[in-house]
Amino acid sequence: MPDVRMHLHTPADPGRGVVVSNERCTAGKSSSFVRHVVIDIAETRLAGHFRAGQSFGVIPPGLDTHDKPHKLRLYSIASPTQGEGGKANHLATTVKRTIDEHWENHRLFLGVASNYLADLQPGDPVTLTGPNGKRFLLPDDPAAHDYLFIATGTGIAPFRGMLGDLAAGAFPSGAALLMGSPYATDLLYHHELTDLAARQANFTYLTALSRQAQPDGQPAMYVDGRLRTHREQLTALLASDRTLIYICGIAGMELGVLQALAEILPPAALEQYMQVDPGVAAEPKAWTRRMLHRELKLSRRIMLEVY
Repeated sequence: MPDVRMHLHTPADPGRGVVVSNERCTAGKSSSFVRHVVIDIAETRLAGHFRAGQSFGVIPPGLDTHDKPHKLRLYSIASPTQGEGGKANHLATTVKRTIDEHWENHRLFLGVASNYLADLQPGDPVTLTGPNGKRFLLPDDPAAHDYLFIATGTGIAPFRGMLGDLAAGAFPSGAALLMGSPYATDLLYHHELTDLAARQANFTYLTALSRQAQPDGQPAMYVDGRLRTHREQLTALLASDRTLIYICGIAGMELGVLQALAEILPPAALEQYMQVDPGVAAEPKAWTRRMLHRELKLSRRIMLEVY
């Protein structure tokens, strides 16, 4: 992995960015409210020192319920390393509004930082920290590897940046992106990714809808289902000793992906990505998240970021 700069701004010494744009990501009547927020970081130390795959911190203004300043929240960078839209001082992120209900008292809960970011207007200041992260990155020599990116929801953010980096290098590698969402209207950056796949022969874009049938006639499925429906194509990619797997999204998705890998890959190919305890190897459907890093030990060829 490349050397990266981190913590150039801390909560005790934050930077000040300025919002450039704030646009909705979802299409039609989506049940989610997701925004693509672009921030000018020219007057911060993040400028020129972030990479696709890293994150940055946002400190919302005001006080929490204990009358203390709000703590920072981390957000994935959705821009290529060269900057959003090729502008080095512009950084973007993908923000989903958090709107929920406390189960114990039935009262509405609104995420502090997500709704603060989603409400920002062009010209508004925003207090930033970071960058953060040194593992969930493209390798120092991206052309030396091929890639399988697997995302759900806002987990698409780092992959949008990484794909931008690969495209800037004339797409020297093979890459596939599996994107999962409940409905077609929840797919983020869908037209952008469809256009990229149409332009780049080395890039495959597959979607998985968990609450409606797929456009290709397949039934509703989680994102790991695409490993099965496109087994032949993806097995060829995964059998290569060049390939790295990146998984980002809601916690729990990784287990289904690992189970699918165990189903479609021969043992020799599977060993490139994880070591499975012999006591559980025969029953992938019985695997649980508790087994991760114990009975299921991931190799350095799987990068995992779930939340």
